[in-house]
Amino acid sequence: MIRLFRHHVSFGSLLALTADTLLLLLVVPVAVVVHNGGAMNDLIDTLVPAFIFACLMLSLNGSLGLYRREGGTGFGAHLGRVLLAVAIGVPVAYVLFSVTPHGATARGAIGYTVLYTLAGLIVLRQLTFWARSSGLGAKRVLIVGTGEEAAGVERALATLGYPSMAIVGFYPTGHERGSRAVPADRVLPTGLGLPEVVSGLGVREVIVAVREQRGGVLPLRELLDCRISGVPVTDLAGMYERVRGEVPLESLKASWLIYGQGFAQGGFRAFIKRAFDLFVSLVLLAVASPIMLLTALAIRLESPGPIIYRQERVGLGGRRFMCLKFRSMSADAEKDGVARWAVRADPRVTRVGRIIRAVRIDELPQLINVLRGEMSFVGPRPERPGFVKELKEAIPFYDIRHSVKPGLTGWAQVRYNYGASVEDARKKLQFDLYYVKNHSLFLDLVILIETVRVVLFREGAH
Repeated sequence: MIRLFRHHVSFGSLLALTADTLLLLLVVPVAVVVHNGGAMNDLIDTLVPAFIFACLMLSLNGSLGLYRREGGTGFGAHLGRVLLAVAIGVPVAYVLFSVTPHGATARGAIGYTVLYTLAGLIVLRQLTFWARSSGLGAKRVLIVGTGEEAAGVERALATLGYPSMAIVGFYPTGHERGSRAVPADRVLPTGLGLPEVVSGLGVREVIVAVREQRGGVLPLRELLDCRISGVPVTDLAGMYERVRGEVPLESLKASWLIYGQGFAQGGFRAFIKRAFDLFVSLVLLAVASPIMLLTALAIRLESPGPIIYRQERVGLGGRRFMCLKFRSMSADAEKDGVARWAVRADPRVTRVGRIIRAVRIDELPQLINVLRGEMSFVGPRPERPGFVKELKEAIPFYDIRHSVKPGLTGWAQVRYNYGASVEDARKKLQFDLYYVKNHSLFLDLVILIETVRVVLFREGAH
């Protein structure tokens, strides 16, 4: 993992992005040369169209999830998304070339561009999957601990894309409470000290997967020797933050929040975020206004009641505001005034409501909340006061999410399915804490790109 603008990016994702960038920058010039029968006199004229084509295709690839760090998507799904990206990108590029300097040259070779783009992206995807399955470049790690936390670390690492981390074994501490949760044949013998095991097995990182560390449970002197010798030692919170993009509540301590890096709320960051919010909101309002008018008409024709639903939510610093949404439920959905968690196949949702929820159109009026300054474009989703009171009592550190403005979309929304319970809220809070700790303009852009994927493939739609 590489820390880029305070956000953890997997080496595999960065490698795939770099390879695609080089490929897509070369596709248009090569296509023009082949189209001209090998003549290279028009090569300089292809630089601007090549740059535009590369930016367009990289944006589409990212929006379709081709650079996600998780490795769970199969090759067939990746191939389908590559085909979709090319099907969308090439016609758009053809139109853009019409208004691009020297774009006519690139338009004439569009057939070769399609061919080389498809072939190149498919080959790169195949190479990526081959490297991942063969374990090429895998980092050798040793897990200290044999309990449920250690097994959880192994499950988390299994979701990490190429290059994955290869677990060489589990080193028992001898003082862990609870039963062993990892296979006995993967537990290393304790005849040798930890530094000797690390050196002998070529370990490049040690992950401490022991929740209770007091009372001499950990071999601190041996861990220090590993660290001094140049082998990084990572705790549970740091591992999950880096690998999963979340801050686990189970291993979270107030001291880590107080002394740890991150949680920057500087004035410059606030200015950049506000300027970004205003620009994106105004652009989206202009682009989405026809869709919003059609949605309002459909809601009015289907059922009586207000078109815009106003609901009290909790925002920055615990202050309350009225969140705007297109009404997606019947007008009497909460006639008794009691807030209820949404459920799957909620009978209160109207037919139009199911459609606009699936593609997130119901959230578009919240662009007004963003313009008012009550919300940001990216941030933790705002909850209702009744739910906030319940969640604050049930979940430690829940109030930390209110240290930044709530958002129309957020890190939890693109990393976790739709939540409709206290347990779901607990899991989503782990992603919200990661955002609050590491938020930056770069992470906001990553979330916006991921949001397109969520909307297109209805991931987390409810």
